Amino acid sequence: MTEPTFVTSRDNPLLKELRRLAQDNTAYRRAGRFWIEGDHLCSAALQRGLQPAVAVYAESLWTQLRGPLADVAGKKVVVSDALFKDISALESPASMGFVLDLPTDTTIAPQAATVILDRVQDAGNVGSILRSAGAFGFRQVLALKGTAALWSPKVLRAGMGAHFGLRLVEGLSLEDLQALTLPLVVTSSHQGELIQALELPQPCAWVMGHEGQGVGAELMARASVFVRIGQPGGEESLNVAAAAAICLHASSLRSSGG
Repeated sequence: MTEPTFVTSRDNPLLKELRRLAQDNTAYRRAGRFWIEGDHLCSAALQRGLQPAVAVYAESLWTQLRGPLADVAGKKVVVSDALFKDISALESPASMGFVLDLPTDTTIAPQAATVILDRVQDAGNVGSILRSAGAFGFRQVLALKGTAALWSPKVLRAGMGAHFGLRLVEGLSLEDLQALTLPLVVTSSHQGELIQALELPQPCAWVMGHEGQGVGAELMARASVFVRIGQPGGEESLNVAAAAAICLHASSLRSSGG
């Protein structure tokens, strides 16, 4: 096992970078790598075969750490608990984190079951949708410009490890979506059949829109299928993450013959 480097200065260049990655939602775009924190996310990355560029440990954890999490990167750094807290953006820092390289393949897979995010802005919603996409077999998520940064710390935490099993492409324009050769399916409150009565296309691309404005008009015009989610309780609308879970689950039932 390689020995760690002990860093004691807050002004160390690596620690400055870690603070940016942990606390700035878009710093990963400039750095080409991102930060995850806590044993759950770190373990999820390892289970998907990802290799951290750097593993960082709070000193109190390092002195008692055993097993695979202790020897996962060629570069290991140990800092005091106070310095780790200074890096973290969490109220209760998790005592360990990884720096990982961003995926380099950002091409669109034309026939992959897909979720399209149209300016979904809440990080919690985006992370929840990524979890649903992974759970129900939609391995590609395409984010249009205006959507919350997919690899930001908040979305990573909300995604709970789903990122590591998905093809994620962000910053897209409507024109970029022409690379998809799948029918676009959109939920609508005023047109389309109820989701439970509709024969959904397989595979397809579900479009999830802005929390307040919904799917944009131009993208709506490109849709092949419109779906309504019945709401017998009488609520005006569903949270976009809840709607996505219902839609993706319905698609998974069709694809499995359920």
